Amino acid sequence: MSGQILLLSGPNLDLLGTRTPEIYGSTTLAEHVNAFRTRAEAVGYSVHAVQSNFEGDLIEAVHAARETSVAIVINAGALTHTSWALTDALATFEGVKIEVHLSNPAAREPFRHTSTIAGVVNGTIAGFGALSYVLAFDALVHLLESN
Repeated sequence: MSGQILLLSGPNLDLLGTRTPEIYGSTTLAEHVNAFRTRAEAVGYSVHAVQSNFEGDLIEAVHAARETSVAIVINAGALTHTSWALTDALATFEGVKIEVHLSNPAAREPFRHTSTIAGVVNGTIAGFGALSYVLAFDALVHLLESN
């Protein structure tokens, strides 16, 4: 198979590696993206990675992906719990969508227990640290290649 995957990262994820490493680990966002890209390219997919601290930028990236990508892997950060606009944008994307989190939101503060985007994605991978991105990629490929 082939095609482009949008790897979308929300607010504060640019601080991975230094922001509360006891929760999010010491791996930087660039390292997560490079590992994801390496796995994707090994099986014929390209990766377009976008990180923004601004909700509108993430929405625009989803809109653009409607014409360019076969799938979206999204770690929306705190917007996971608050952004109905991002949820609406994701609902317009017809390809495979995987929500990913390094930590387990259900085991954290109560406001993190609700995901506004969970209802418009194929599935969620959470709580496995850096392995979360590997698991999300494996699930994504399985879904793409089984259709």
